[in-house]
Amino acid sequence: MRFDNKVAIVTGSAGGIGEAYARALAREGAAVVIADIDATRGEAVAADIVAGGGRSLFVATDVSSVESAAAAAEATTQAFGRLDYLVNNAALFAGMRLDPLIAVDLDYYQRFMSINMNGALIMTRAVLPHMRRQGGAIVNQTSTAAHMAYGMYSVAKYGLNGLTFALARELGPLGIRINGIAPGPTDTPALHGNATDAQLAAILATMPIARLGKPEDLTGAVLFLLSDEARWVTGHVLNVDGGQWMRT
Repeated sequence: MRFDNKVAIVTGSAGGIGEAYARALAREGAAVVIADIDATRGEAVAADIVAGGGRSLFVATDVSSVESAAAAAEATTQAFGRLDYLVNNAALFAGMRLDPLIAVDLDYYQRFMSINMNGALIMTRAVLPHMRRQGGAIVNQTSTAAHMAYGMYSVAKYGLNGLTFALARELGPLGIRINGIAPGPTDTPALHGNATDAQLAAILATMPIARLGKPEDLTGAVLFLLSDEARWVTGHVLNVDGGQWMRT
C-alpha cells in the first residue's frame, strides 16, 4: 500500500490506459479522482472503485479549460483534504483526424494541441497551489510516436516531452517531481479505431517484443514514478513499448 492516505487525479481515466492507472493507484491505497469529460463512464469507474473498498470520485473535467482544471483540483481537496499526485493522461486520440500538417484545419489543430499538449500544463498549473503544500509527483502520458513523425500527434507528444523536461527544472525546487511515460502501441479501442490490423501487424513485426501492450503493462511504471521509490527521478521519460523505440 505505497499510496495510503495519498490523493491522485488521473485525467482521461474513464476508460483505456487512464482507467488502468486509476484502478492501480486505488488498489495501493490512494484516493483517486476520475477526471474526464465522459460522465457516464467516469461515474461508473469511480463507483466500481468505491464498491471494491477504495476511495474515488468522478469530476467532469475539460483539461483544455483553465476554469475546469482549477475546479477539478479544488473538488479534489474539498473531498479528500489534500492532493499529492497528478497523471496527465487525457488526450484527443480516439477518432483523431490523420490529416497532414500542411492541410489540417487550423481550428482543429489548435483544439487538438489544447488537449494533447497544453492540457498537461493547464492541469499542472491548477494542482500546483494544492500540491506544493506537501510536495508531490506528476506523470505525463506521452508516446513513442513523439519520435516517429506521425503528423500532429507526434508534434503534440514531442512537445509534451519538452514540457516534462522544462517543468522538472521549475518544479523540483518546490518539492514536486515530474516524469513521463511513453507507451508503445497499446491494445485499446482507440488504437484500433486509428490503425488497421495490417498496419498494426507491420508495426509489431519491427518490435523485439512483438505484441500489443495491455494497459496493465503500463501500471507498474506509473506506480513507480509516482512513488517514493522514484524520489530522485525527475525529468525522465520512460518508454514502456516492447522495445519499439530504442535510444543509443
